Amino acid sequence: MRSSAGSLTDSESEDALHSTPLLQKPPPGGPVPVCCSTRYNLAVISFFGFFILYALRVNLSVALVDMVDSNKSMERNTTSEECPEHSAPIGNFHNGTGKKYHWDAETQGWILGSFFYGYIITQIPGGYIASKVGGKLLLGFGILGTSLFTLLTPIAAEWGVGFLIAVRALEGLGEGVTFPAMHAMWSSWAPPLERSKLLSISYAGAQLGTVISLPLSGIICFYMDWTYVFYCFGALGIIWFILWIWLVSDRPETHKTISVLEKEYILCSLKDQLTAQKSVPWISMLKSLPLWSIVVAHFSYNWTFYTLLTLLPTYMKEILRFDAQENGLLSALPYFGCWVCMLLSGQAADYLRVTWNFSTVWVRRVFSLIGMIGPAVFLVAAGFIGCDYYLAIAFLTISTTLGGFCTSGFSINHLDIAPSYAGILLGITNSFATIPGMIGPVIAKSLTPNNTVAEWQVVFYIAAGIDVFGALFFSAFSRGEVQDWALNNYHRHLN
Repeated sequence: MRSSAGSLTDSESEDALHSTPLLQKPPPGGPVPVCCSTRYNLAVISFFGFFILYALRVNLSVALVDMVDSNKSMERNTTSEECPEHSAPIGNFHNGTGKKYHWDAETQGWILGSFFYGYIITQIPGGYIASKVGGKLLLGFGILGTSLFTLLTPIAAEWGVGFLIAVRALEGLGEGVTFPAMHAMWSSWAPPLERSKLLSISYAGAQLGTVISLPLSGIICFYMDWTYVFYCFGALGIIWFILWIWLVSDRPETHKTISVLEKEYILCSLKDQLTAQKSVPWISMLKSLPLWSIVVAHFSYNWTFYTLLTLLPTYMKEILRFDAQENGLLSALPYFGCWVCMLLSGQAADYLRVTWNFSTVWVRRVFSLIGMIGPAVFLVAAGFIGCDYYLAIAFLTISTTLGGFCTSGFSINHLDIAPSYAGILLGITNSFATIPGMIGPVIAKSLTPNNTVAEWQVVFYIAAGIDVFGALFFSAFSRGEVQDWALNNYHRHLN
């Protein structure tokens, strides 16, 4: 297959990259155990980090329902009477001591979306800084900063809606660096054939954080008051930060307790995938169609995800007339399904690549199609079942669950095409993918002035159409091999 110069022709090179396992030689000294290994310990610790991160992000969605005086606030978005009321009071213990605010629907939309105005700013800078100095401190201080501002949320609300929006934007600044920083760390820690498993474990914490924080926030609001939602989760973030700084290192070479066998295994598996060049090839990077396929897919997926993440409690209360605070377990059920799907799909993706020798690009495309078109179908279906509450919850659960496939699809494709710049690439794609979080809730609120089923059908139609387009675009233009611009000349010949 090789030419006289010892390198592959263009067509042969692409075929080899799609079909040849990424780790061809067994590690020296025998197999490296998974149990209690440093790389899987990192996955577990980061799992809890993203658990807290999403708990800090979504708790306002539930708390806001209790913060607003629905009787005295403006009645632009009133509860629909199309559906019968499903709420069954838990008891007479509801604590109403938390202060109520007279915020109309538009103001609530801006409060929910303000987080993303800070979040979008630090995406690319976060990826760049992480690629230069490592992701440990960046991710740690990002979550710490978010936790501290969460603790200040009740004070900001008391001072006025402008202060609350500013604090939420500052929380977004802290969270904006976290995913790029984690991607940058995994570029040094994740062996290629374990990427799907390790990253799915790590990022699954975000889904479980949503699962736990939604009902827990509702319980806290019901039995205490909404201010304790922010105090409890903010304190957890500070505790996690201390453990993160103590237990984690940026790279295998600097970890104090990693075994020699595991360190050599990780370094050997990555040696032909990373580049030694110091400068970032910005122009080549931005001209890369495989990168833009991830951008489109990430944007499209997040439109649906953020729409449901921020507005599902409102939809359940105002349309289905089932109080998400009193029935938080059902409102969190879709994200529990997504969490399980992320873990299982991560195992399945690497199994297909290792055992069945499926190409990386095939796995990424198929998993993205399932994780985007599937949710679109069931999201539209949820809008057409009328007031059948349990069927609506079933469809929304299936829709969100299938989205878990995307974690082993486009979500980690950055590490496939440019592991050395994975943090920067995620910063770029997540910048675009943050836009739905900024404008999605505002658009959804503006499209549902009367909170009718027909109005919400339009919201679901838009989200589903964007999802399908993103899936098809990614399938057409994505790649599974390291791109030329991401390698120096020596490694380009090797690959």
